[in-house]
Amino acid sequence: MQQHATSPALALARLVLASGRSVDLADLRFSSTYGDMLEGYPCKPLNDLRIRGLLHAAERSRPGTPVHLVPPRREYPDQYAGGLGPVEVLPAVACLGTFHSAALDPARDPVAYRSRLTVVWFQSTPRLPSGCDTEPALRDLDWTGLARDAPVPP
Repeated sequence: MQQHATSPALALARLVLASGRSVDLADLRFSSTYGDMLEGYPCKPLNDLRIRGLLHAAERSRPGTPVHLVPPRREYPDQYAGGLGPVEVLPAVACLGTFHSAALDPARDPVAYRSRLTVVWFQSTPRLPSGCDTEPALRDLDWTGLARDAPVPP
């Protein structure tokens, strides 16, 4: 079976960042941004709490891997503001993904080391990031500033 450069054998998807670096999506978890909201309404305090929870989940899921939040788009529909402030809506789907790429340090053994980064972002639908459908903020990740080299697990 022949492998294509745009179709990684063991990754969910391969993205090419604006910098030209290819990164592989190794793990992806979707959740509804407001699926567990029993009372209240979407507002800044609730959204900030949701984001903090996702960041903590990302840190726990991959200890030692840096975590980055792509700041979500916040919309303010013209609706009645309650006691917690104005209505503030995030995109419907929260995403927690772990990406891998070649080692940042070119002196490292390319077989034994990979760079890693766990990213939290929001998008409007549950779909794999790929090609031109990728959220622009994902393509603009500063991989060299955010990711960290780590040994490939045995």
